[in-house]
Amino acid sequence: MVEIIEVKSKKQLTQFIDFPHELYKNDPNYVPMLYMEQEALLNKAKSPFLKHSEAVYYLAVKEGKFVGRIAAIKNNNHIRFTGKQEGFFGFFDVINDYEAANALLSKAEAWLKTKGLNKIFGPANFSTNETVGLLIENYEEPPFIMNTYNAPYYIDILEKYGFKKSTDLLCYELITAEMQDEIIELGERLEGRLAEKGITIRKINMKNYAEEINNFLPVYNESWIENTGFVPMTDDEVRQIGKDLKPIVDPDFVYFAIKDGKMIGVSLTVPNINEIQINMKRGRLLPFGWWKILFGLKSIKSVRVLALGTLKEYRRLGIDVCFYVRNIKTARAKGIVRAEASWILENNTMMNRSLEHINGKVYRKYRIYEKPVS
Repeated sequence: MVEIIEVKSKKQLTQFIDFPHELYKNDPNYVPMLYMEQEALLNKAKSPFLKHSEAVYYLAVKEGKFVGRIAAIKNNNHIRFTGKQEGFFGFFDVINDYEAANALLSKAEAWLKTKGLNKIFGPANFSTNETVGLLIENYEEPPFIMNTYNAPYYIDILEKYGFKKSTDLLCYELITAEMQDEIIELGERLEGRLAEKGITIRKINMKNYAEEINNFLPVYNESWIENTGFVPMTDDEVRQIGKDLKPIVDPDFVYFAIKDGKMIGVSLTVPNINEIQINMKRGRLLPFGWWKILFGLKSIKSVRVLALGTLKEYRRLGIDVCFYVRNIKTARAKGIVRAEASWILENNTMMNRSLEHINGKVYRKYRIYEKPVS
C-alpha cells in the first residue's frame, strides 16, 4: 500500500529535497543538487517561478519509508505564451517500484486535471529554463552542471504509465585535444568578416554584472523563442540564475556579440562544478562546501556550454561558430580538456550542424515525455 503525502511543512520540504540523496547513495555517478539552491527554487515564499505559477509537491510512503517524490506544475506563463492548456510534472524520483511510481504520477495528473489542463509534459524542474528531461542515454558517468540524472528504469516506468516521446535533447561532447587548427582558423576568419559588418565579440564585464544580466535577458528570450517548450524568462528568474552562477562564472568563458552598441548574441559557458559537487554529502555547503567550490575551481577540467544563441536576423553569419571557437581557444589556454554543449533540441538543424562542423559528437540524450491528461 502506497500513501501519498502532500508537502506542506518546512520539514516535509527538506524531506522532498533530500529524497534523491538516499535513493542514489550507492550510485557513483549521482551528483547531489545544492540544498540551498533547491530550497530557494521550491520554497513558495522565495521562488521566482512560483510568483507567476503554481506547483504542488508529493511524497510517496510505503511500509513506513519514503519511496518517491513528484511535483505537479501549472506554468501560467507557458499557458499564456502558447495558448495551450498544458501542465508539467517534475522533481520525479522513485524507487524501482511501479506501484509507487503509478501512485505519484496519478496524483500529479489528477491535480493537473483539477486545474483544467488537458496534457502533461515532463520531467521539467520547473520548465525548460531550469533542469529538464529524463536521461535516456549514457548512464556511465556523472551529469554536467545543471543537468539531470536518473536510473535507467525510469524509462520503463513512464512508458508503462502511458507517456510517449515528445522530443529529445542532445548533449554534444567536445574534446579540446581533438579540435583541429583548421577549426580555429575558420573561427578567426569568420570573426574578421563579422568585424567588417560592424559586429564585434567581447567578454562579460563583471564590474557591471547586474547590467550585463539585464541585457542578456531579451537576447536569450528572443533567441530561444522558437524552441519546443520554451517560455520567456521573467526578470526575477534570470536574476536568480545570475545570482546562483555568479560565484563560479569565469569571465573568459562568457561572450556577447555586439552590433551598433546592441547585444545581438550571447554565449554562456560555466565550469562543470559537478566535478566538485559530486563529493558534497547531501548537497550541503556547510561547513566547508563553499571552500571546496571556490578553491576547487582551478582544478576543474571540464565546462558546459550552457546557453548560446543569436537574434534571428543574425543567425546565418557564423556568430555561433565564433562563440564555439572562442570557447575552444580559452579551454586550451586554461587546460580544460573537455566540454559539453547542451542541450540542443534534436530538430534544431542549424545548431546541430554548427556543432558537427567543429567535430562535436552526441554522447548523451535526454527526453521530454507527454501524455493526455485522463
